[in-house]
Order: sequence, then C-alpha cells, then structure tokens
Amino acid sequence: MLIDGLDLAAIIIHQASELWIKLCLHELEAARTAIIDDRLPVAFKMMSRVARVQQQLIQSWETLATITPADYTAMRDQLGGSSGFQSVQYRLLEYIMGNKNTGMLAAHQGSPDAQGALTEALWRTSLYDEALRLLARRGFAIPADQLERDWRHPYVASTEVETAWRQVYADANTHWDLYELAEKLVDLEYRVQIWRFGHLKTIERIIGFKRGTGGTAGVPYLAKVIDQVFFPELLTVRTTL
Repeated sequence: MLIDGLDLAAIIIHQASELWIKLCLHELEAARTAIIDDRLPVAFKMMSRVARVQQQLIQSWETLATITPADYTAMRDQLGGSSGFQSVQYRLLEYIMGNKNTGMLAAHQGSPDAQGALTEALWRTSLYDEALRLLARRGFAIPADQLERDWRHPYVASTEVETAWRQVYADANTHWDLYELAEKLVDLEYRVQIWRFGHLKTIERIIGFKRGTGGTAGVPYLAKVIDQVFFPELLTVRTTL
C-alpha cells in the first residue's frame, strides 16, 4: 500500500503541475500581448496570477520530499525513462520566459505536434523581448539588434539595456508603470528559481547524486540550471543603483 500511495502522489502532483503550468502559459501569453499593446495594468494582473500559481508549484515539492531513498528504489522501475524533459508545457513556459534552447527539441523527436508547438514558440518573442521593445517605444536607447533579432536564440545581456533600466529605477515616479513591469518580471524569475532550487533539493534528498530518469546528470545538472537567468539586466542593475 505504501508504494501504491507514493505512485498515486507522484501521478497527482504531475497532473496538477501540468494544469497549473497550462494556466501560467495562458496568462503569460496574454500578458505578452498586453505589453505589446501597452496595456500594462492588464499585464500586471496576469503576471500576479502567475506568481500565485508558481507558489502552488513550489509547494508541491514538499509532498514529493516525503519519498525516501528506499521508497524510490522500490518504485524506480515503474518510472522507466519518464522525466521532466517530456513536459512540452514546461518547455513552452521556459521559452516564453526567454530561456530559448533549440537542443531541447530532440527530446520530442517522436512527437510532431510537440516539436511543432516548440518550434513555433522558439520563433516568437519572449516577455522580456517585448518589455525591451516597449522601453524603446517610450524613448529609451535600446540597441537595434535587441529589438529585431533571431528570436530562436537566447537573449544576450547588454550594457545599454542595463542603462535604460537604471534610468527607470532612478526615477521610478516618472516611469512608474515601467518600474512596476520590471518588478513583476523579477518576481516571476525569483519564483522560477525557488521552484528550481526546490527541485534540486528534493532530488538530492531522494536519490543523492544518481543519474536522473531522463538521462541527465541529476543534481549536478539541476545545479547548472539554477545559474540560468531570464532577465539579466534586471538583476545586475541592482548593483549599480
């Protein structure tokens, strides 16, 4: 009964997480459209809702962390090669946040629909791309190559973009909606990082430094993922304020 209960818990958490991520995608796609249309209050409401959903996802690790090494060993064969890599929705979430990685398409070679959705998402702008375009429309000096580029590739930080954000933060009263946009983005990134850290510590607690079910290095791989950032200048600008 113990093993059956653990299996059920893992299934429930996986299914619930996929539903929560689906809601996050819906809200972030709508928020991106609102930023494009310069309707920032609408975008803020959606981004705030995503932050609440992220809290639910973060909390889910508390249940999975009750699995002991002995429990995991007993249920390991039932997992097969299943992995978080198989979640198309999670990859779409990473893409709209700006973590573009064409290499992840290989994990979905057997699913044309999944590859099609991911390829389409790769070509679209991220939330941050549209935030920078908005800064440019408001008169800030954003480099042209940050406004029109190959969206399939990860964003590369720019000193000019950091300068623009510094101007926003230095005069928040004048640029209040842009300041709030920046803080909403930072909040999203903060919660993603907390989720990633919870993932790392839960896996470390259960399997130590064994390889992951999807063939990754496990904990060392997850540690590298934590170093990935979505909105770099919104973090580095804090050092110069």
